[in-house]
Amino acid sequence: MIIKPRTRGFICTTAHPKGCAKQVEEQVKYVQTQPTVKGPKNVLVIGASAGYGLASRIVAAFGAGANTVGVYRQSTPTSGRTASAGWYNSAALEQMAQAQGLKSYSVTGDAFSDETKQKTVELIAKELGQIDLVIYSVATARRTNPATGETSNSVLKPIGEPYQNKTVNFHTGEVSEVTLEPATEQEIKDTVTVMGGEDWQLWMDALKQGGVLAANATTIAFSYIGPAITTPIYREGTIGQAKEHLEATARHLHNELSSGGGRAHVVISKALVTQSSSAIPVVPLYIAALYKVMKREGIHEGCIEQMYRLFSQHLYGQGNTPVDEAGRIRIDDLEMRDDVQAEVAKLWEEVNSHNIYDITDLKGYTQEFFQLFGFETEGVDYEEDLDKEVSIPNLI
Repeated sequence: MIIKPRTRGFICTTAHPKGCAKQVEEQVKYVQTQPTVKGPKNVLVIGASAGYGLASRIVAAFGAGANTVGVYRQSTPTSGRTASAGWYNSAALEQMAQAQGLKSYSVTGDAFSDETKQKTVELIAKELGQIDLVIYSVATARRTNPATGETSNSVLKPIGEPYQNKTVNFHTGEVSEVTLEPATEQEIKDTVTVMGGEDWQLWMDALKQGGVLAANATTIAFSYIGPAITTPIYREGTIGQAKEHLEATARHLHNELSSGGGRAHVVISKALVTQSSSAIPVVPLYIAALYKVMKREGIHEGCIEQMYRLFSQHLYGQGNTPVDEAGRIRIDDLEMRDDVQAEVAKLWEEVNSHNIYDITDLKGYTQEFFQLFGFETEGVDYEEDLDKEVSIPNLI
């Protein structure tokens, strides 16, 4: 099968197994060139197939020599389509980890379900004993509550009043105005249900009750704050309400864990090209401008650089973990520098469909989008006839 990208809006419906493997290999190589992290020994990553979840698992395994368990949705290929990028990413990571003598396991299923939690607890008890780092990195638009059976859907909307600003079709480079109507109270509630901290708490409860959570365990979840440009649609919108709930959950978990020497934090990361960020109006245009400025200043970081810095300088650096006034770990510090934001704001005022490729890094944004699915990756023959079936070792 010769695999080509097929896109539908902000989604690519195909993935390239060799391209995904190459991307993982490059991230592993980066980590292996850095100083070793004196960090966790057994790590659980919930939402481990892509983005920060994948990168944090790579840093844990190849930077700290940790055994890892990844939880993600199963997505095997069918007769007419490939597996997901996450499936191919995980296969490559696990094969490389096992070649290095590290224990590496996959639990596939709905992370929100009791069944997936139970399978994970049983696996940890059997193979690893206890987990000393739990990373919660679930990003999805829908959640079914296992207790009630009710399904909730998240929305990307402002609250209180309509929001209008520039956006871009990153496939065509067309800059236009977008207007988003405010969310209803039910939509706000549902977004918090899907993207807030409730499921994170349920995971920690299940691990503790199953006896597989180390007394001094660390747990983190990822969030974002961002600039004034995106505030109405992000931090002050429905997603922001969910992130407030996530941060409240972190404080609760921190209080629970601190008596045993453990800790819980929300990590505020920088804006990056992910499937989730591509779905948010305004954000792709902001990222294209941000990348232009940060690359020019030599301070740009991708997922793997962000996660290595999180592990080496924050979670497992010398001394206490640096946090802000709300107890959050900030690795968005370079993005939010005053000089960077001033330059981005200037580009935002100037950008239009005619100059976008000149004054922003939309080309880099689009390339990274396709690289999420294994395409546009250097060193990969995209005319090669491939078997889309790729097995994952130690699949539960």
